Amino acid sequence: MKEDKQMTSNKNLFDAFKNAFSGIAYAIKTQANIKIQLAMVVIVMVAGAILKFSAIEFVFLTFACGLVLVTEMLNTSIEATVNLVTDKFHPIAKIAKDVGAGAVLIASLNALVVGLILFIGKII
Repeated sequence: MKEDKQMTSNKNLFDAFKNAFSGIAYAIKTQANIKIQLAMVVIVMVAGAILKFSAIEFVFLTFACGLVLVTEMLNTSIEATVNLVTDKFHPIAKIAKDVGAGAVLIASLNALVVGLILFIGKII
């Protein structure tokens, strides 16, 4: 049992950061949606700079974009965990995956609304 604990716990702060960055790298390498979302973040941030967003406008934009990325990574984690537990269809596994996807959708719609408010306000 001690071996399992060593596999899942960090020995120090450096290992914690290394594992966190490993998770981010995994998500970027394997998840097409995260690649698309990161590209959109870059486009939106550059557009915000061109339109001379204020610091508070950038804060709202950053939080909206960050929320999408965080929920996408949590959804990836949920899907991986469900896939680890079962490779067969199960209604509860479907619920877990669907709820995770729903969280990403809500975060994305939130980011869209925030973006529309900020960009339309600057363009008009």
